[in-house]
Amino acid sequence: MDRETRLKRLKFRSWHRGTREADLMIGGYFDAHSATWSDADMDWFEVFLEEQDVDIMAWAMGVQPPPAQFDHPVLHGMRTMDFVPVAK
Repeated sequence: MDRETRLKRLKFRSWHRGTREADLMIGGYFDAHSATWSDADMDWFEVFLEEQDVDIMAWAMGVQPPPAQFDHPVLHGMRTMDFVPVAK
């Protein structure tokens, strides 16, 4: 699958999580940073998206430590996110 198709697929999965809060956190972070990701980062993110929203949000907010396989620079970046623009 080419890079553009992969990014479109990941964008959809990032913005259709099941809760609005997770959509905003994961989808908003994806929109802001995915253009700079390597293929390895996209590989990691695909696996990351298989996890439960409550776990992803807890790891991103620093409420719980992530398992070793998810202690990754993309998650570290998500932890530093301080806002997501929301269209009105």
